[in-house]
Amino acid sequence: MTRILIIEDNKKTAKYLQTALQESYFITDVAHDGREGLFYAMQNKYDVIILDVMLPHYDGWTIIKTIRQSNQQTFIVFLTACDAINERIKGLELGADDYLVKPFSFSELVARIRTILRRQQPQSSDLMQIADLKIDIQKHKVIRSDRHIPLTAKEFMLLLLLMKKQGEVLSRTYIAEHVWDINFDSDTKTIDMAMKRLRDKVDGNFTKKLIHTIRGVGYVLEIR
Repeated sequence: MTRILIIEDNKKTAKYLQTALQESYFITDVAHDGREGLFYAMQNKYDVIILDVMLPHYDGWTIIKTIRQSNQQTFIVFLTACDAINERIKGLELGADDYLVKPFSFSELVARIRTILRRQQPQSSDLMQIADLKIDIQKHKVIRSDRHIPLTAKEFMLLLLLMKKQGEVLSRTYIAEHVWDINFDSDTKTIDMAMKRLRDKVDGNFTKKLIHTIRGVGYVLEIR
C-alpha cells in the first residue's frame, strides 16, 4: 500500500488532505511542524511526502535538503502558498519531484501523486487477479466469477493488501500498520471482525475459498 506523509502546519488543511487521501486508498501520517515532520521522514519509510514550505521549527527547504542528503529516494511534492517562480525553481533544484501551489485542486494533487508513483513502478498493472477474483485498482472494483462484489474503502484496502502479498501470511499487526493509521492500536478483535466481513463478501457465496486463517499467526490469500 502507498504510504504518504503530510507535513502541513494548518490543521484544517492537513485534516482535509488526510481524509481525502485515505478515501483514495492511501495510508497517511500527519506532522504539523517541521521538526516532527523531519523526524517522521527519517524514521519511517514513505512512498511520497507532501511538504509545505512555511513551517514552524524547520522550513520545507531545510527538510528536503536533509532528506536528500541522507540519500532517501522518497518522492517529495511541495504543496505551498509560495508561488513565486524563483521559489518553484528552488524547490525543484533541491530535489522535489513536483511543486503544487495553494489553493489547489485535490484531484490534480492525486493525479500528480499517481504520475510520480508510476515512475517507480513502470511495469505495474491496475488489474490484479487470483483464480476467478479480479481487482481493478484504478476503478476500485472487485469482480469474482463475473459478479461485482461491493466493498467499503477499508475492505478494499484489506483485499488489495492480501492480493499484493498473495501467498504470504500477514500478521494482524502488519495488517493494522498497512490498512489503518500507523498508530492504530492493533486490537485483534477489530482486525478479525474486519476480515470476517471481507471473507463473507469475497468467499461466502463461492465453493473455493481464497482467504484463509492461519491460527495464531494471521491471514493469507492463496489458492488451495
